[in-house]
Amino acid sequence: MNETKKNNTFKKFNPYWGWVITFAVLLAFYLFSDSAGSKETQWREVREILTKGYVEKAEVITNRNRVDIYLNERGIDAYKEEFGKRRVTAPQLYFNIDREWKADDKFKDAQENIAEENRVEPIYNEESDIWGGILSWTIPILLIIVFWMFIMRGVTKGAGGSGGGGIFSVGKSKAQLFDKNSAGKRITFNDVAGLEEAKVEIKEIVDFLKNPAKYTALGGKIPKGALLVGPPGTGKTLLAKAVAGEANVPFFSMSGSDFVEMFVGVGASRVRDLFKQAKEKAPCIVFIDEIDAVGRARGKNVGWSSNDERENTLNQLLTEMDGFGTNSGVIILAATNRADILDKALMRAGRFDRQIHVDLPELKERQEIFHVHLREIKLADGLDISFLAKQTPGFSGADIANVCNEAALIAARKNKKSVDRQDFLDAIDRIIAGLEKKSKIISKEEKRTIAYHEAGHATVSWLLEHASPLLKVTIIPRGRSLGAAWYLPEERQITTTEQMMDEMAAALGGRASEELTFGKISTGAISDLEKITKMAYAMVAYFGMSEKIGNMSYYDSAGQDMMFGKPYSEKTAELLDTEAKRIIDDAYRMAKKILTEYNEGLKQVAELLLEKEVIFSEDLEKILGKRKSMARLEELGFTNTDNKIV
Repeated sequence: MNETKKNNTFKKFNPYWGWVITFAVLLAFYLFSDSAGSKETQWREVREILTKGYVEKAEVITNRNRVDIYLNERGIDAYKEEFGKRRVTAPQLYFNIDREWKADDKFKDAQENIAEENRVEPIYNEESDIWGGILSWTIPILLIIVFWMFIMRGVTKGAGGSGGGGIFSVGKSKAQLFDKNSAGKRITFNDVAGLEEAKVEIKEIVDFLKNPAKYTALGGKIPKGALLVGPPGTGKTLLAKAVAGEANVPFFSMSGSDFVEMFVGVGASRVRDLFKQAKEKAPCIVFIDEIDAVGRARGKNVGWSSNDERENTLNQLLTEMDGFGTNSGVIILAATNRADILDKALMRAGRFDRQIHVDLPELKERQEIFHVHLREIKLADGLDISFLAKQTPGFSGADIANVCNEAALIAARKNKKSVDRQDFLDAIDRIIAGLEKKSKIISKEEKRTIAYHEAGHATVSWLLEHASPLLKVTIIPRGRSLGAAWYLPEERQITTTEQMMDEMAAALGGRASEELTFGKISTGAISDLEKITKMAYAMVAYFGMSEKIGNMSYYDSAGQDMMFGKPYSEKTAELLDTEAKRIIDDAYRMAKKILTEYNEGLKQVAELLLEKEVIFSEDLEKILGKRKSMARLEELGFTNTDNKIV
């Protein structure tokens, strides 16, 4: 029992105390050495002592410009209270001199009236400070050693306190481990709305780990990895968190950028350490978010470096995922929104056996997402959540979460007790177009130009069958725009030539309206021109919608085009430019033709905008008649009430 106590005490002994004790001993020797403890005085006091015959020896230290005075026994006894009992081997007094001070002359003059036997002649000597010399080089070394040990101890702690790591623990994995004992709120599949197809595949992976015998009994193998691919904000990371909450196995989470470091070889070292930890806790799941940070295709890195650190990290990742060794029970999940730039070796079967596409939510899925994010919000009675889902086409899950939060903030700003439908409409407008700027100073002429510009968009889009249905249009400045129109785009998977031409004509309606009404154009159509230019070139160069170009596409979906120039000749480039311009001109003529035929309706819409600043689809229906595609809105459950599409 006592032996155990001794061992424990020895283990608890901090080695830093050894250095402290050593330093203290050296300092004590220096302070209490023979040359220490003397009292400083002046020559006039020494002169008085000399006349009394109390000095035994006077030593002039030439290299230090100092005179040491040794008292005899009578002097020590006479001045016991003043000087104390000094050691005989050390001088009791000393005083400093300058180089011109003549010791022989001074002592001779001071002892003229003293008996010959009591006179003292100064002795000249040089002093070598042994302990001072030792400490002069010992103390800096000790300080460096203590500082180095302190740094090493801090680095070890920063790396998780892993033994034997030292400074090289920078190569340790930074992955966070989540298991059943982890603190914090657990996210489950119930917290992930929509994404039904993705959840089916993800749930199957979790089931693989829970019941492996169910699948291996038939000769099947557990998939090694799954890649979540989709636009930003669609819930890829949230889906991975749900896997961590659902699975009763360890879950390692790490970002792709965590592998990247300024030190050479650190990325590969962290990959090795990550998979080493994963194998020790198998079966488990490893999640790498934003894997494109290290998974970019090799040979396409900036600088064309053959010894690029990111490539070394990727090579190690490829080896660990499906190399010579085995990773039984370790499943890799990764997420990216740039799958086209990932290395082909990373994408092959055996590494990422499955690619799970997480797309933007459709109408039903958006409704489910609203249900999730509205749990904590106090809603007004009778709020139709399906109406909110219809008002947010093209919104991702993150966008919908932002809408819900923004609506609550708007309601609080208005001192409301609950969040109603108008708050959500204002939040959607705020996110799409920015904050209203009613205080922005706009001249009457500019306001009239803006009104006719937006009226042109509204009129053309209302009269063209394939253009997106208009919800409302405003000339109140928002964000960087001076006016805006809200549409309900059709959620379709493919688009025809006629649909694209109608969309382009509607976009050019503002520029056409300005030209027809005022006989001049303005810079207000810059965003419209940018949009239709990209659409026209896409139609010609990508979609093969030009008869002169034919059924050819110069779009590289894999992102593997290594050519330094364009994949077509200069003659073809000229033809692409000509065809894109022809398509834009056709769309512009279409817009001008419609506005010319319905010029009176255009003026009424513009004047109504100047009067109300905001008009809705019902106002357009009164002026221009029932829209050809209005039946689609009614099928979706939209009706006209209080001048709004609801």
